[in-house]
Amino acid sequence: MAQTEKKTGLLRRTSSSKKPLKEKVVLMYEEIFAKEDPTKNNPRFWDELFLMKVNLEYLEGKLESLDGDEVMKVKDNINSLFHHCVQALSEEHQIKVVNALQTLCALFRGVHQKNKSATGFDIINMLMGFDKAELRMKELMESLDSLLCGDGSESLKSLCLKLLLCLVTVTDNISQNTILEYVMINSIFEAILQILSDVSSRSQHGYDAVVLLALLVNYRKYESVNPYIVKLSIVDDEPTLDGMGMVIHHALTDYNRQYKDKEEENQGGFFSTLTSMVGSMFIADADEKLSVQTNEAILLALYEAVHLNRNFITVLAQSHPDIDMSATPAAPVPASPTTPLGTTPPSLDMMNNPELPLDPNLQTSNLLITFLKYSSIIMQDTKDEHRLNSARLCLIILTCIAEDQYADAFLHDDNMNFRVNLHRMPMRHRKKAADKNVPSRPLVCAVLDLMVEFIVTHMMKEFPMDLYVRCIQIIHKLICYQKKCRVRLHYTWRDFWSALINLLKFLLSNETILLAKHNIFQLALQVVNLFNMFITYGDTFLPTPSSYDELYYEIIRMHQVFDNLYCMVLRVSTNAGQWKEPASKVTHALVNVRAIINHFNPKIESYAAVNHISQLSEDQVLEVVRSNYDTLTLKLQDGLDQFERYSEQPKEAGFFKELVRSISLNVRKNVSLSTMSQDLLLKEFSSIS
Repeated sequence: MAQTEKKTGLLRRTSSSKKPLKEKVVLMYEEIFAKEDPTKNNPRFWDELFLMKVNLEYLEGKLESLDGDEVMKVKDNINSLFHHCVQALSEEHQIKVVNALQTLCALFRGVHQKNKSATGFDIINMLMGFDKAELRMKELMESLDSLLCGDGSESLKSLCLKLLLCLVTVTDNISQNTILEYVMINSIFEAILQILSDVSSRSQHGYDAVVLLALLVNYRKYESVNPYIVKLSIVDDEPTLDGMGMVIHHALTDYNRQYKDKEEENQGGFFSTLTSMVGSMFIADADEKLSVQTNEAILLALYEAVHLNRNFITVLAQSHPDIDMSATPAAPVPASPTTPLGTTPPSLDMMNNPELPLDPNLQTSNLLITFLKYSSIIMQDTKDEHRLNSARLCLIILTCIAEDQYADAFLHDDNMNFRVNLHRMPMRHRKKAADKNVPSRPLVCAVLDLMVEFIVTHMMKEFPMDLYVRCIQIIHKLICYQKKCRVRLHYTWRDFWSALINLLKFLLSNETILLAKHNIFQLALQVVNLFNMFITYGDTFLPTPSSYDELYYEIIRMHQVFDNLYCMVLRVSTNAGQWKEPASKVTHALVNVRAIINHFNPKIESYAAVNHISQLSEDQVLEVVRSNYDTLTLKLQDGLDQFERYSEQPKEAGFFKELVRSISLNVRKNVSLSTMSQDLLLKEFSSIS
């Protein structure tokens, strides 16, 4: 019997001599699911119902057990229940408001769960009656707006946001959720902004508000005019934008801290001893477990803010103290101990103190730095679809940032230097870099570090071509800015060139395997054209003349890779086939690289012969290079500093549709009202009453 009670929630214990009795609220639900009007026998039926603690399990279960025909038989009563729920939201009695909100959530979920194949119009008819739907939803949205913007209980506001998240995510594809048309017409955008702009509200509800906004922005975004997109794109209120940035910043910071804690935990004790005994064979598995669950919802919110609102770019650069989050006492967050990383909102205390005293010796941080650190974790492991998509979204965000003039200005600002400790993938052939060794530099150096790190760590059979193309595009856009504004960036360019050459070497070594799946010539062309940018314009943006000499040295030193690439693309371009044209483009792009190799190699050999040296030192090669620039002839190549600007539609539309579906499923799973502790809620409002 105990098992039956736990499973259905229908029964309550009585003395052993009596039969178990049904809860009164369940009896009242049964009256609703009968064909008769429940108020015939009890005129105060609805008043009494909302004073009863909601039995979510029974109500949702009952709705899920009814098929479309059975629902239509009791449609009038379900419509009436919906109507009275909305009316109860205006009650002064807070218990009624709580129960009405929870009942509405059960209605939305229950009806959708059973009738997944039904049209949106049928669902609307089942819930509220099609002829009354517009009025009912207007009343509902106005009530929710009042509750969210009022001075009432924070628990009620939280419940309102949970209901809205429940409503938005009841269908797998949010664009098929016809009820959201009414959420478009009766906008709660201003209520969301009010939450984000107020310090107190933001600390308690900011996370849910930002996720809700990100989802609403993606409702039929390609098919019709979405008012949330329009409104988000023109927000210029500084406190609101700062508030949104702060919520995103703390969510990402919280994830970074959790990851670091787990990483340190795995590096200690028996695991560390075992790893040192058998090499690095377990490192990848350990990291894989750490990075399984990413916070795509908050990442989507960051993307929409950066992509849609030009004013938000300023928020990325706003500095504040980089607090050691592990030393900050965290308020308990209601989450299961086994909750994966990134699925819960950040600790409330971290969002409560936007203004903190600045210590001149304290390292400062900003949203962009936090995002770069987060990206460095996510981009370590892209072996499955989920993590691949999360890394793709990080790179899309960086693409939008790299295209923005204001963002480029602060990225390259020599007066804004930061020490950014990116996470690096454990690899057998390199030691883990100590965090303290990272110098303080302009932020663009950290972006380039992140791109180089990805390039050197993902050359594998399951080659993430799309991510590589995006990486090279981001680098190209940054270099275009440096060329345009003559920014002489002090960066480890030799490591950068070495990474690019090794990438070309990898493409050559795995030509057959990669060509079966990818157009490797597109990526090879991008890489060669990066070298062409340095060859053609490097004297305008490389930090010193010797940097330009070192570029030539690297090309000459690794000439075999370029020679092999030329042979390969020439072979493919002279044969008929699908790769003829793209290979031909690489052949033409290599003209200056080959000119450098063919010009300097004979000079170097001659110098070695004349001076009877079997192997020249780097300085000797550089001396030959410097003394023979005058006789080198290069071709001027057009369009090297041009790029196609990012556009979500149509190229990325499919990606975002699937991403939003995945986020919606995850939010639906986590936003369960039964986990909101009904007893605590009711206790709070019982004491008020």
